[in-house]
Amino acid sequence: MTLLRDAELAAAFDRAARRYDTLVAANPGYHRQLRRSARRLGLPRPGAGLRVLDLGCGTGASTAALCAALPGAAITAVDASAGMLERARAKPWPTGVTFLRAPAEALTRAGVDGPFDAVFAAYLFRNVADPDAVLDAVHGLLVPHGRLAVHDYLLSGRPTHRTAWTAVCRGLVLPVATALGDGPLYRHLWHSVVGFDTVERFTDRVRAHGFDQVRALPLPGWQTGIAHTVLAARAPR
Repeated sequence: MTLLRDAELAAAFDRAARRYDTLVAANPGYHRQLRRSARRLGLPRPGAGLRVLDLGCGTGASTAALCAALPGAAITAVDASAGMLERARAKPWPTGVTFLRAPAEALTRAGVDGPFDAVFAAYLFRNVADPDAVLDAVHGLLVPHGRLAVHDYLLSGRPTHRTAWTAVCRGLVLPVATALGDGPLYRHLWHSVVGFDTVERFTDRVRAHGFDQVRALPLPGWQTGIAHTVLAARAPR
C-alpha cells in the first residue's frame, strides 16, 4: 500500500477530524497512556516557566495530557491539519496553551520559535515523509539537555506483536473507520506502523541525531510490545 504523505495526509485528517475523538474513545487507555508518557518527560510540576512543544497535537489529546502533567507550563501545540486544529481549539484550555498550524518539516518557517524545554510528539514520526529532518529540527528547537518524549506505536520486532497489531486493525479499527467513511486514513495508519522502524531502530535513529540518554519504555495493557514511550535529551553539539 502507498502511504499518505504531506498535503494528502493532512487532507485525510481534515476529513476525519469530526469523527476522530469518537474513534479515540473506543481505544482502551488512550488518554491514560498519553498522560503516562507526558509524566515520563520527568519535568518538575507544575512546570511554571517551562516551554513545551506539542508536535502533532491533532484534536488536542496530547495537549490535554501535557496540561495534566504540567499545568503551569506554556504549551505550543502544532499540527498540519486545519480540521484537527479546529476541533482542538474549540475545547477549553488554560491561558498558557497556544495552537499553531504548521507541518513538522517546516516549523520555524511557520513561526514556531524555540527554545523549548521539552518536545512531546505523539503518533507523529511514522507519518512524516522525512523523520530524520524532523528530528534535526526538534534538536535545534530544544535547550541544551532539553527533553524529548515520543509516544507512538513502535513495534518490538517480535512477530507476535506485529500479528496482534494487524489483528486489532483488521478486526476492530478498520471496520469502524470504514463505516464512518475514514477507511483510507486508518488503513494508512495501520500500514504506517508496520512499515516504520521497530522501537530498537527508532531509538538508534534518535541517537544518530544528537540525542543522548535515549531509552524506550513500554506502555502497558493490550499495547505491550506495540506502543512505547521513547525518551531522550538533547546532547550539546
